[in-house]
Amino acid sequence: MNFIQQAYNGKNEFWRYLVGSLIIFAAAMVGQAPFTIAVFVKAIKEKKNLMSLDEAAMMSYLEPNLNIFLLLLSFAFGLFGIWVAVKFLHKQALKVIITAREKIDWKRFGFAFLFWGIISVGMILFDYSSNPDNYVWNFELNRFLVLCVIAIVLVPIQTSVEELVFRGYLMQGFGFLAKNRWFPLIMTSVIFGGMHIFNPEVGKLGYSIMIYYIGTGLFLGILTLMDEGTELALGFHAANNLFTALLVTANWTAFQTHSILKDVSEPTLEFIDLVLPVFIIYPILLFIFAKVYKWRNWKEKLFGKIEIPSQDSNDLNAIGEFKAE
Repeated sequence: MNFIQQAYNGKNEFWRYLVGSLIIFAAAMVGQAPFTIAVFVKAIKEKKNLMSLDEAAMMSYLEPNLNIFLLLLSFAFGLFGIWVAVKFLHKQALKVIITAREKIDWKRFGFAFLFWGIISVGMILFDYSSNPDNYVWNFELNRFLVLCVIAIVLVPIQTSVEELVFRGYLMQGFGFLAKNRWFPLIMTSVIFGGMHIFNPEVGKLGYSIMIYYIGTGLFLGILTLMDEGTELALGFHAANNLFTALLVTANWTAFQTHSILKDVSEPTLEFIDLVLPVFIIYPILLFIFAKVYKWRNWKEKLFGKIEIPSQDSNDLNAIGEFKAE
C-alpha cells in the first residue's frame, strides 16, 4: 500500500480533513496566546503603540530567546492538534501520515538531516568568507547556549508540524479527493507557499520570493511521493531551519536569534537567488536521493492514479500497524 492510499485506512471523508485542519489551526492559535500576551504586557509597560510596528518589528519585539521560544511553542500545540485530528477524527495512528513503511525509518531522517545540514552550513560559511562585510559577529556564549536548547527542542517540532500537515495529512486528503498524485502535490505546495506570505521576508524582498517558498514545497512533496513517506522531508526541513537559526540572523527575518552571525546587508532578491535553489540545487538533491534510495517509476509516482486498496490491504484487523492506538 502506498503512502496516499493509507488515507483509506480510517475515516476518510474529505470534510474530516477540513475539520481536522481547523482543529490543528485552533490548537496552534491557543499555543500562540502566550506570545501575544507577552507582547501586549511589554507594550503596556513601555507605553508602546503596537500598531506602529511592522511585521518584522512585531515578531522581534521580545528578547530574542524568549521571542523564539514563544513563537515556536505554538507548534507544540499544533502537533497535539494533529494527533487529536488523526486519532479521533480519522481513527488512525499518527504513523499513517508519516510513512507507508512498517516502521518510521529514522535512518532516512538522519541522512537527510546531516546531508542538508552540512551543505547549508557550508553555503553560509562560504557566503561569510566571500562577503565578510555583510556580516557582524553576534556570538554571546550564554545566550547562544540557551538558544541551542530552545532550537534543538522546538525547531524540529516546528518543521515536523509543517511537514505532517502539508506532506502528510493534506497530501493524503487531497489525494483521496482527487484520486491522483499530481493534484495533492500542486495543492500542498501552493498552500505551503501561501502560508509564508505574511513572513517579514516577503515584505522586504517582495512577492517574487513566493517562487522559492512554493518551489520548496514542491521539492518536499516530490521527496514524499517518490519515497512513500515523509522521513526525508522531515530531516531536510529540520536541518534547514535549525542550522539557519543557530548560525545567522537578520533584522528582517522571521527568526531573529542570538545566532553566531548577523547579516547586516541590505536585503535584496536577485534572479539568481530564486533560480539557484529551486531550479538547480533542488533538482540535484532529488537526483542524489534517487540514486541513494533507488527510486523508479517517476511518472507513476508523481502523476499516477490512486487506486482503492484491495479488501485485504484495507482490513485494519489484518494490518495492525495502521490501527489507531
